[in-house]
Amino acid sequence: MTQTISGHLSKMPVELDGDNLVRYTLNIGDNPIALNDFIGKSISLRFLGAINCLHCGRKSNKSFSQGYCYPCFKKLPQCDLCMMSPERCHYEAGTCRDPAWGESFCMSDHIVYLAKSSNPKVGITRITQVPIRWIDQGAVEALPLFRVATRQQSGLLEDRLRQHVADRTNWRAMLKGEVADVELPQLAEKLKTLCADDILTLQEQFGVHAITPIDGVSVQPIHYPVLEYPSKIKTFNFDKTELVEGTLMGIKGQYLLLDTGVINIRKFTSYQVAFTA
Repeated sequence: MTQTISGHLSKMPVELDGDNLVRYTLNIGDNPIALNDFIGKSISLRFLGAINCLHCGRKSNKSFSQGYCYPCFKKLPQCDLCMMSPERCHYEAGTCRDPAWGESFCMSDHIVYLAKSSNPKVGITRITQVPIRWIDQGAVEALPLFRVATRQQSGLLEDRLRQHVADRTNWRAMLKGEVADVELPQLAEKLKTLCADDILTLQEQFGVHAITPIDGVSVQPIHYPVLEYPSKIKTFNFDKTELVEGTLMGIKGQYLLLDTGVINIRKFTSYQVAFTA
């Protein structure tokens, strides 16, 4: 039976089951769809021509920072430059866009981690976003390295570590299922040795309890519901093509892998679409 549901797109909620397999939910407006159930089946997403701001609901001709209108993009703290570059936090300068939001979001424990999506990479995330952040990046393995007191401090530590390992994912390789043959525990020990002086300097600056090594934890494996990875990457873009359809071959990160191409659901947050299966 064919079913069509209309509403706005949002980032897909994820969870790991007991076998470390990711379970995806596709939210179309207020309608949750257990997307794993549609692997191997024909689906379509049609852009209905409207984008409504994730924050204020205002109709927008373009989505900024994954779901916001331009005025909200310019004023909201979650759209500020320090979200992408946390080491550039300006809270202490008194210029945070919303100090109360900054205190709850940025002045909280973060994890600095290694992940393997394609190439190994270093990253940071709030402790409450483990393992969600790893899944959103398409990581097949992840390993926490440090627990850090604030977002800025985690960004400063990441800045030291990324002198030796990348902080970005090769998303095309990730979507092809290409993964580097690197052991994360060995890489972690190497990084801690290479950056020992930098880590000590940060601990002296912020306090030894602000940057705490995480020892004795195992690598977290993550499996994705994928029947077949694409050999070539063709991307769909609702700003250019209103209809995306094909057989759903898998889901990884925030991407749907169709036999006709791939689409990043998170990129099109707040787009009004019709989902048919």
